[in-house]
Amino acid sequence: MTGLWSALEGSLLLWLLILAALAAIMSHVVPRRAAELHPWAMAVMTSVLTFFFGVALLTGRAFARVSPVPADGPGPNPLLQDHPLMGVHPPLLYLGYVGFTVPFAYAVSALVTGRLDRDWLVVSRRWLLVAWAALTVGITMGAWWSYEVLGWGGYWAWDPVENASILPWFTATALLHSVMVQERRSILRIWNVVLAASTFLLVLIGTFITRSGVLASVHAFTQSALGPVLLGYIAVVALGVVVLLVWRGDRLGPVSRIESTVSRESVFLVNNVLFVALAVTVLLGTTFPLLVEAVSGDRVSVGAPYFNRMVVPLALAVVLLMGVGPVLPWDGREASAALRRLRLPALTGLGTVAVLGGAGLPHPGTIVAFGLAAFSVTAAAGTALHDVRKVRAAGERTWLLAAVRAVRGNRRRYGGLIAHVGIVLAAVAVAGSSSYASTAERTLRPGESITVAGHTATLVRVERQRTPRFMQVRVLTELSGSDRRLGVYTPALRFYPSMNEAIGRPSVRTGLTSDAYLTVSSAAPDGSTATVRLTVTPLVVWLWAAGVLVACGALFAALPRRPRKRSTAAAGESPAGVESTAADSADSAPGAAAVSEDGASAELSGVER
Repeated sequence: MTGLWSALEGSLLLWLLILAALAAIMSHVVPRRAAELHPWAMAVMTSVLTFFFGVALLTGRAFARVSPVPADGPGPNPLLQDHPLMGVHPPLLYLGYVGFTVPFAYAVSALVTGRLDRDWLVVSRRWLLVAWAALTVGITMGAWWSYEVLGWGGYWAWDPVENASILPWFTATALLHSVMVQERRSILRIWNVVLAASTFLLVLIGTFITRSGVLASVHAFTQSALGPVLLGYIAVVALGVVVLLVWRGDRLGPVSRIESTVSRESVFLVNNVLFVALAVTVLLGTTFPLLVEAVSGDRVSVGAPYFNRMVVPLALAVVLLMGVGPVLPWDGREASAALRRLRLPALTGLGTVAVLGGAGLPHPGTIVAFGLAAFSVTAAAGTALHDVRKVRAAGERTWLLAAVRAVRGNRRRYGGLIAHVGIVLAAVAVAGSSSYASTAERTLRPGESITVAGHTATLVRVERQRTPRFMQVRVLTELSGSDRRLGVYTPALRFYPSMNEAIGRPSVRTGLTSDAYLTVSSAAPDGSTATVRLTVTPLVVWLWAAGVLVACGALFAALPRRPRKRSTAAAGESPAGVESTAADSADSAPGAAAVSEDGASAELSGVER
């Protein structure tokens, strides 16, 4: 099965399969509130599908026959064999990539029809959330595969193909936040259209990077004729979007304006700027070597120091805003009360920095990251507690039932909070594992040991094995830590007939606080010695958990909300803190009165105002 998407032709077939499935679902799910938009959205979807089918048929030759049929094919790249994540990572990544076509299709249909109100956003929001969740898990699984298979001890090397996968994630994340602002306040219209189009264009750019053959990477495919075709298509799509934006420019202005700098919409605007800056920074570092080589013929490289220096400050600012944004009210109402609720999170963050710094922990930047994470998590917990208290004040008898009612009444809000906690957890895992890893390498004889950060690896023996596909040298190593035996682990070197060099297979002992990562770089032919490297990396497992948590938050936010029961309260008001606004649900009737997410008062939707 994994052999299908391990080669260029099969990957195009998988792309077509997912895109055709999405188009088929769209053709049967016609939203009532966007009946005028749907035909144009279907036209865009089928045009994209037609293009990729033409590419697969004519340029990619995905349907070409092989004659004579070989008794046994060469199989995938050996690095792509023997690991179950290759059965999960590519399909999820493709689902995320291809899924962004649907919001793009509705954005184009909104531009064509001139219906640039919130209807196209409400209709495409769940598509966007599902695609974003799939891409999030796909990227996480790809990092896990790199960590488990490649043997270098890390999970993200700023490889151009890795960067290509995260570029649309940045702009899609900005779009998820910007959608809420237009739904609530009818502003940032041009942001939403441009972000939807930019996400799709970055998907096409990522497709070009991986399938044109301009890069040599284990993630990329071989040289093909797809490059010029994809570049031409990217230019056509970009030109078409620009023409539509100019044509409808008079309708992209805000109905209202941001009335306060201390408001949720202001934070979301800054959030958009940061995510776009992240995308531009990574795109520039990824494509600059290609542009230089195309213009001058010189080969240059942009490595991890550039990305770390440019991306880390922006990412820390995003973590800070994740704690501030959900606390602040819309329109700046009761901003002073909201700011008072940030006192405890601020003290928690500063206290974390003081304690870790006082304990002598190195790397000040990492300590700051831990402090910002503590601030954001405490702010999220405080926001949830604030909502539950409002439900309790409305008459709910127990804290548990109040919490259930608060969450059920606003799944979108709490799905976002869950995703925020997942992002913060990922930031902590990345900061800790990048700064505090310890490693040592030594040539050992049987019975000799190597010790790193409280973990001891003792060489037991060296074994040689031959299988129909490869020959391998396994190094049996007994691992122990904190005066207890952790088990026997077997890093190996594999020799494939199709490869000139041996491929290392690491062996990893995963723990809640740290991982012990064993690799072997060489072994004596008689098995008398082996060169073993032991790396102890903290908090790595929480990175994988964070990806799953973020996706769960997104899918929880995408769940359809139960139809609102009309309250018996005067003027149709609902119990404070229970209901979300009409803008939060595609099923809500336009103009319905609802309680704000802060549970403060009933208000009309931003469109009517």
